[in-house]
Amino acid sequence: MNAPIKAVTKAVIPVAGLGTRFLPATKATPKEMLPVVDKPAIQYVVEEAVAAGLEDILFVTGRNKSSLENHFDRAWELEAALEQKGDDFRLERVRKSQVLGDIHYVRQGDPRGLGHAVLCGAMHVGDQPFAVMLGDDLIDHRDLLLAQMLDIQQRYGGSVVALIEVDPAQVNLYGCAAIRPGPGPEDDVVEVTDLVEKPDPSDAPSNLAIIGRYVLHPAVFDVLRQTPPGRGGEIQLTDALKTLAGMSPESGGGVHAVVFRGRRYDTGDRLDYLRSTVRLASERKDLGPEFRSWLREFVGSLPPEDGA
Repeated sequence: MNAPIKAVTKAVIPVAGLGTRFLPATKATPKEMLPVVDKPAIQYVVEEAVAAGLEDILFVTGRNKSSLENHFDRAWELEAALEQKGDDFRLERVRKSQVLGDIHYVRQGDPRGLGHAVLCGAMHVGDQPFAVMLGDDLIDHRDLLLAQMLDIQQRYGGSVVALIEVDPAQVNLYGCAAIRPGPGPEDDVVEVTDLVEKPDPSDAPSNLAIIGRYVLHPAVFDVLRQTPPGRGGEIQLTDALKTLAGMSPESGGGVHAVVFRGRRYDTGDRLDYLRSTVRLASERKDLGPEFRSWLREFVGSLPPEDGA
């Protein structure tokens, strides 16, 4: 008789990257702390984890991330100043980030890839399944992707990844999956049979690309310890997942996927970051109506493109 699957209670969020695509803004400020409207991008990710019931958060950090740690800590002087002014609205928003969950930190040290960053969480996670959430992907709070992935993991065991359909010409930017139908009736839940990290479009197994949400079986840690450096000389999580996909369920293997068709905001490069900020601002009840009105007027005033 198989042992019951342990509930997922922990999320690992790797934040040790240098954010070079956003230089010079990220020279002294972590990329994860860049504002998306009026909250740092990383707060959206933590709020998503907590909303799905994962209140034990481990940040895998690196150098120059002290402002991120400070953001999730008390700011006594700021709180006192806001209290003195009677600014309860801003005081509540400031305090929210420090009570979101039980937050921990571990340093990655050597920048040896996403797989290595996940491995840094092994001692904290222990022998239970856990989520990995990347800060470049923000999922709309109305789309319960993480909750669905947790449910799939509890039902089928193994590991679960999130996939999106991308332009076939863009598959070289992602890890791509080969799939077959899943064990249940859901059309958006499939089984992963193979994974390739950033393939040439002519060699890609599909146009289904992994995005930054994972629910992983703890067997991934032993696999990562034995995974040699792959593309870019880094330990790739995609390579470890490929190994897990070929392992038996009894040993923690098997990889399922949710094909996500909801609202995702990519903040991984400058153009996508700008698009995401505009989209999120446009949908805000407090900012959206006035912002959308201005945006229509501004776009209408732009000169036509050359050759249009």
